Amino acid sequence: MAATKYIFVTGGVLSGVGKGITAASLGAVLKSAGKKVSIQKCDPYLNVDAGLLNPAEHGECFVTRDGAETDLDLGHYERFLDIELEQKNATLSGRLLQELINDERAGKFAGKTVQLVPHLTGAIRRSIELAGEGSDVHIVEIGGTVGDYEGLSFIEAIREFGQAVGRQNCLYVHVVYVPYLQTSQEFKTKPAQNSLADLRGFGIIPDVIGVRTEGEKTAPISVGDKIAMFGGLSRDSIIMMPNVDTVYKVPLTIWRDLGDKLSDFVGFDKTKADLSGWKQLARRDKTDYAKDITIGLVAKYIDNSDTYISVIEAIKAAAWSQKVDVNIKWINAEAVDQADLQAVDGILVPGGFGSRGIDGKITAAEFALEHKKPYLGLCLGLQVAVIAAARRGGLTEASSTEFDADTTADVVYIMEGQQGKQSTGGTMRLGDYPAHLRSDSLVAKCYGATDIVERHRHRYEVNQKYLPEIAAGGVVVSGTSPDGQLVEFVEAEDHPFLVATQAHPEFRSRPMRPHPLFVDFVKACKR
Repeated sequence: MAATKYIFVTGGVLSGVGKGITAASLGAVLKSAGKKVSIQKCDPYLNVDAGLLNPAEHGECFVTRDGAETDLDLGHYERFLDIELEQKNATLSGRLLQELINDERAGKFAGKTVQLVPHLTGAIRRSIELAGEGSDVHIVEIGGTVGDYEGLSFIEAIREFGQAVGRQNCLYVHVVYVPYLQTSQEFKTKPAQNSLADLRGFGIIPDVIGVRTEGEKTAPISVGDKIAMFGGLSRDSIIMMPNVDTVYKVPLTIWRDLGDKLSDFVGFDKTKADLSGWKQLARRDKTDYAKDITIGLVAKYIDNSDTYISVIEAIKAAAWSQKVDVNIKWINAEAVDQADLQAVDGILVPGGFGSRGIDGKITAAEFALEHKKPYLGLCLGLQVAVIAAARRGGLTEASSTEFDADTTADVVYIMEGQQGKQSTGGTMRLGDYPAHLRSDSLVAKCYGATDIVERHRHRYEVNQKYLPEIAAGGVVVSGTSPDGQLVEFVEAEDHPFLVATQAHPEFRSRPMRPHPLFVDFVKACKR
């Protein structure tokens, strides 16, 4: 069996430069060439996982099928590679350090001094080996920026990794940012040069440099030439990566500029690679369709769209499949206006935690019920829908113990065994759970099945003793856990489309394989 090849993606100058999309696009290209690809994100944060990170700062918390709470880049990986990832594909310093300290306390180091090198770097290397097992190519994105103090152990670990598996089996890709100064009207490569010098100082000479630029100006050829010279690389190892109108063009750019290098490194017949799906996707994203719809996204983090990136991508994929243009109207959950709700073709309430903006989300669900407006509720979106229905059915004080601990009508309540854990990480209902759908339900028609699996991330559940009041308000249970104990799906009767799920179906949507709930929601909005 041929040795696994490893591609390490690092970043320089600043964070958010596009390492995640670059790593995902490299994987997409290699998969199109018939290679078995695995991928991993290594984050130097001292957090154990991403479950308690502020979404307004870090974007959404993406949940894998085995319940790992991870960085949003894993969502990019799953969408681009159309695979399902696990805990082993997300590595944070905090988790590794916690394991090292536990081992030290258990006496597993036999009295040795525990150090960053070789113990933490060794743990990082082992995590890479584990995540890459059985793959033709394993791609590793190193979070943060080269030179960050907290990331030094990861840079050292991937340097050591090249020595351990053979430098010929490793490809180092460094993504840098080249700013454009309006005052002097020129691109400045000095920050990129400094970043490359830092990387060389840590013992890594990159094989490929991705040059990110922004703005209307296209960087001249001389920018790439200059970086090649200072990086000590041939010009064909420099890939220019200006802003594109759709991220789904990036695999095509990488194939065009790095196809030969990747073919030589991995070993495949370049003529057999099939990127037709990516070409079609890029065309779809930029096609101006005759029909357009507007979906109101009722949310509280409206200043950072990355907080709902999987939801947005799921909407777009569904719209492309139905050949409609979609406009997403951000509706501030803390200032919901009936005119805003009336102006959209459909309403979507995504997941979330806490009481902020909850009244606006309940108002949105009430409006959808009363005015027969298409509605899709995800996780919290289901909970506000049943609260709205219960109030409509006569239970005027209906609420959730998450928002009102003293409510006398806890239509949504804390799961058994979860009391007291509201501020702790990794204790929720996380990952894949099965559900059984009522055979005559709208959701069963959407899925084309009665037994399905979806990902979850929540702590509160629908209190089934209030199902009569909820039904009186026009909403019925259409899916439960296999044992019938937990409500998984609800829908409205005598309504064009009001469906809500306790799950997060957006995590399983793919650009070339949209999720059926989103597809049928878009169809309803289109009508």
